[in-house]
Amino acid sequence: MHAIYRNGVTVRQLRDGDTATVVTLFERLGDRSRASRFCGAKPRLSGAELDRLARVDGDRHVLVGYLDGDPLPAGIARLVRDGDTAEVAVTVADCYQGRGIGTTLVHALAADARAAGITRFVATVCGDNPSILAILRKLSGQLEQTWRGGEREVVVALGA
Repeated sequence: MHAIYRNGVTVRQLRDGDTATVVTLFERLGDRSRASRFCGAKPRLSGAELDRLARVDGDRHVLVGYLDGDPLPAGIARLVRDGDTAEVAVTVADCYQGRGIGTTLVHALAADARAAGITRFVATVCGDNPSILAILRKLSGQLEQTWRGGEREVVVALGA
């Protein structure tokens, strides 16, 4: 996939091992956003976590979004494939939340997933995160949700 432009957001694939982009976005997250994304306090990423988040291969696909006029990443969406299902996660810089970047990234990720034969997304949602639930609901209209403590597992079928 080459860079695409959608809704004022340029979306490109993360290069395998591009830890600098991952760190830059992580640094644009406040404590609340980090806790929401990682299900708890996360003042820094370990080397192993950083390597895992920057890994792109046959089972891991990562998209980065850039907003016009800002050279720094505005958001990242990633999937890890397991058969015809993929675990997904999306993170948007605090200064850009609520501007459709997460939706744009997840829709681009879903299109790539469908093309690769993936039929379902699974996401772990920490606590109450209505934004990600709304984004996932836009993919098919229905979500299967199972609570596990303060986290919920959300499954969404990827329609055609």
